[in-house]
Amino acid sequence: MDASLVERARKADADAFDELVRRRIDAVYRTAVGILGEPSDARDATQEAFVLAWRQLPSLREPERFDAWLNRITINCCRMALRRRRGVSELRLTADVGGTEGNGSAIFDNAFERLTVDQRAILLEHHLDGRPVAEIAERLGIPAGTVKSRLFAARRALERALEEEQR
Repeated sequence: MDASLVERARKADADAFDELVRRRIDAVYRTAVGILGEPSDARDATQEAFVLAWRQLPSLREPERFDAWLNRITINCCRMALRRRRGVSELRLTADVGGTEGNGSAIFDNAFERLTVDQRAILLEHHLDGRPVAEIAERLGIPAGTVKSRLFAARRALERALEEEQR
């Protein structure tokens, strides 16, 4: 954990915050692109998340919870991006187009789009980023049982959405 780095950044140390950004930018971007599907939107959301984090960092009460706090900011930035593009109905998780693989991808993408932002985020953290339940629980500041319950609910929601897309 980078508690001392977070503490320095909380006191307006730009170099310390720069280091925090360097260490976490890939994870924040992966989360954003997973939720938003569009790389340009994900880049914007990533940038917004770090700008908000810098502005709100002095109010962070528990520096050891920085990762969970930054994750919430990222998810909220993704929510705002989705609201801004409300009229856009297509979400692409992969660059694959054409052929049967492209059709399967489109079905999955459309089903994934039906999920809530929180459902997308927890599925991405566990399945795409490979984070174990205990780590997700720690990052979110919730019990492991709650993470398991949310993962179960998100998987079921995805299954239902996939069934509807295949009709």
